[in-house]
Amino acid sequence: MKLATPYGAFELKRSYQRNFSLAVLLSALIYFLLIGSILYFTHMQAQKPLAKRIITLRSPIELGPPPSLTQNVAPQVLVPSPSAAAAPSVGIPKAVPDNQVKETVTLASQAELGILQNPTMATEGTGKGESLVVQIAPEEYLPAADEFVAREEEPVPIKWIKPTYPELARKSSVEGKIWVQALVDKHGKVREAKCLKQMSVNADIFCEAAIQAAMQNEYKPAINNGQAIAVWVQYKVDFNLK
Repeated sequence: MKLATPYGAFELKRSYQRNFSLAVLLSALIYFLLIGSILYFTHMQAQKPLAKRIITLRSPIELGPPPSLTQNVAPQVLVPSPSAAAAPSVGIPKAVPDNQVKETVTLASQAELGILQNPTMATEGTGKGESLVVQIAPEEYLPAADEFVAREEEPVPIKWIKPTYPELARKSSVEGKIWVQALVDKHGKVREAKCLKQMSVNADIFCEAAIQAAMQNEYKPAINNGQAIAVWVQYKVDFNLK
């Protein structure tokens, strides 16, 4: 049996190969034209000469005169000379007879008036600064906590208040001891009290209670040269649950 059309369509295969080759060549041509155009445009832009900046130097002779400064000058005010001014009508001493001379009155100068209005106080200088010296009566003087005060007799307690045991420490079954430092004045009253925490155990818990009790204590004041004086005292307070 003879077929009317050869099997495989050889005519279509030949035309397909030809069309494919033509399409590849056309695409390659377009690609190279595009790349070439970009390279050419970039090359032309790089070849353009840059505008040159020209600086011209002139000699001072060629420069014009500087601008006038008279426009910003304030108008001048004419002031008469001292010779043209009129002499003052007051303040000129005149000679008078001796029998009309009054008693001389001394007037304070400006410096003396300044001293009277702003009196200076005595200062002590050490080269690094000055400290104000304030005179305090001996009976009103209160020593510092770390200052040594000579005395012949120590303060003696005549009224002693036992500190209240803190409730928090009681519930927690905490015990401890506290060292108190108190300032006793010449009347035997406690003027100031504080805790020495570096020497105490559980100072943070018992300090407030110890200070409250210390401020209520009364003493027979310390004696030196037959006079009562203010001194600091130290004592220990034990907080025990038993």
